Order: sequence, then structure tokens, then C-alpha cells
Amino acid sequence: MYDELELDQILATLASLRARIGERFPDSSLSKVAAELYRIGTDVGPLLARVRRPHWGLRTGLLVLIALMVGVLVLVTQRFRISVDVQGIGGLLQAIEAAAQDLIFLSLAVYFLFTVENRLRRRASLRALHRLRSIVHIVDMHQLRKDPEHLIAPGNRTPSSPECCMTRFELVRYLDYCSELLSIASKLAALHVQHDNDPVVLDAVNDIETLAANLSNRMGQKILILDNALLVAGRDAPLPVGEPAD
Repeated sequence: MYDELELDQILATLASLRARIGERFPDSSLSKVAAELYRIGTDVGPLLARVRRPHWGLRTGLLVLIALMVGVLVLVTQRFRISVDVQGIGGLLQAIEAAAQDLIFLSLAVYFLFTVENRLRRRASLRALHRLRSIVHIVDMHQLRKDPEHLIAPGNRTPSSPECCMTRFELVRYLDYCSELLSIASKLAALHVQHDNDPVVLDAVNDIETLAANLSNRMGQKILILDNALLVAGRDAPLPVGEPAD
């Protein structure tokens, strides 16, 4: 019960986070990103069930095709009674080389057919992981403009500085929500390799986890800057009153 990730528990945590974001920052873009991540999470369960289920129709078709290939090869060999009249060492080597090439080509064809099902599963998993990677980047885009310097030194703003109407508390909560979204996205990605050791899918999951962890560390640094500034100032430093930014 506690040795593997449970999709239901992850979705429950994500639903709670989505509600918290909506309550703290109503009608914000970040709440819409959380809702989109929840929709992606609900698609993970059916996808995992589908890719883990044996595709008996495909397997049967591939076995029939392989049997036909071998049968045609045997039939052609018996039909034409290929002569093995070898003259000298040179002819023997040529006959061995031709037989080896035919065996290699047949083996490659059989291997290709046997791996069709795994490649289809891999393609479905990679497509879902691509959606999660996009969400991770979108979350990062939302926190890029949330610069703690606007609170620490508001007098240093320039005409091109992004608008921000959050207090220190609101900005910390916003960055923390972004970090939680990244963590949940990486957990949804990890579900794809919890019962599958496909090396390509595993590399894609590791990339998402590394990306999410690096971005989360960047948000943690911003929160640390705000905490240090609060210790120095001894109070919250609000910006001009306005609607909370998203």
C-alpha cells in the first residue's frame, strides 16, 4: 500500500491543490493550468490500463505473419530444391555467406515484428509524457514574472518592469503552488514506469523529473530571498493595492 504511487491519491492531492489555488487566486491563469493538469491526470489511468493490457489480436496477427514467412521460406526451398553443389573452398564460403545473410534478414524481420507491440506502447506513453512536459514549462512561464525584487526594492522598477500587485505572503503562496504543481506533474510521469522498464520511456520520465526539480529549486530560491528580506525588514512589504496578479 505504501511502496508504490497510487493515481487516485495523486488526483485527490491535485484536486485539493486546484481548489486552494482557485480560492487564493480566483480566475487566475494558474488555476486554469491546475485544472488542465487534473484533466491530464484523469487520462493517465485509462492510458496505463490500455498499454499494460496484452494486445492479443495484434500478437495473434504477428504470429500468423511470422508463421507465413517461415512457411514460404520452407516451401520455396522444397519447391526448387536449391542445389548445394559446392566446388572448392571458395564455393563453400559463398554458400555459407549467403545462408548467413538470409538467416540474419529473417531474424531481423522476426525481431521487428515481435517488438511492434512494445513500440506502440512506447509511443502512447511518450505522447502522454510530452503533455506533462509542456505543463511543466507552462507552470515555469507563470512564475518567471514573479520577481521578489519588486517587493524588496519597488523603487528600482523600470517602465518595462512587469506589473505585480501581490504582497509578500501572496507571492510566497503563488510560488509554492507552482512548486507543488511541478511535483505532482513529475509524480504523474513516474506512474508510466512504475510497472514498465522501457528504457526510452524511463529516460523521458527522468528528464521530466529533473526539469521539474530544477525549476522547483529556482522557485525555492525566490521564496528564500523573500524570507531573508522579511527577517531584515521585520514586516511584510506590500505593493500598491490592486487585483492579485495571476
